Amino acid sequence: MAYILIPLVIILMALVVISLFRGLNAFRQGLGEENGSDPTSGATQLQLKQNKMMWARIKYQLAAILVVVVLMMMAR
Repeated sequence: MAYILIPLVIILMALVVISLFRGLNAFRQGLGEENGSDPTSGATQLQLKQNKMMWARIKYQLAAILVVVVLMMMAR
């Protein structure tokens, strides 16, 4: 079972890093855009992408933590 869970943790950690960098990239691209935008117009596409990547990162982190907890319980 550990032979399955350890690669799963590695994959989940990679997904966390990928979603983090995608969210930071969307933030970087949106920096120049917000100077002249109307604050009452709502969220831009880049802000929505940032939010989506943040939630993806949170879900992947939660999954990785749960897998680590299962591994620790198996190591008892």
